[in-house]
Amino acid sequence: MKQLTFKLIIPLTVISFAAFTKWWYTLPVDAPGTMFRGFPLAYSCPGWHTSLSLQIFLTEFTIDLLTYFLFWFVLIFCINRYLTKVKTFKLVTIALWTISGLTISFGTLMASNEDNLFYIKGPFDMKVLETGYEFIWQNTERPDYYKYFPKDK
Repeated sequence: MKQLTFKLIIPLTVISFAAFTKWWYTLPVDAPGTMFRGFPLAYSCPGWHTSLSLQIFLTEFTIDLLTYFLFWFVLIFCINRYLTKVKTFKLVTIALWTISGLTISFGTLMASNEDNLFYIKGPFDMKVLETGYEFIWQNTERPDYYKYFPKDK
């Protein structure tokens, strides 16, 4: 199982973590309506102090990453134990690690922006207005604020 973890589960965790997520349209306290990202917890959102910055919440990020890892671990473990032995081919392992490496590199590049804010835990309360799921290639439109607060129009 150690080899499967290294050859299959870790790369699948990284790829699925980057490719599939949940979006949250929220109204944080004393802030504008914001789109958060993360599944099962919201771990990032745009920064409010400057454009192209992010606010990243490390506790939520870690919980999300462990959730994805646990999902793939249980799935591969059950298949390997109860259905059929999982064999990893060298070409598949190389392809998965290449995609994972590129994903980690891009994520590191995005996180290294000096304007990003890192918090141990999200420092504010928020009211969740709408949620949904998306793949990385989908463009999610921000929901209309006035749909939830028509009196402000």
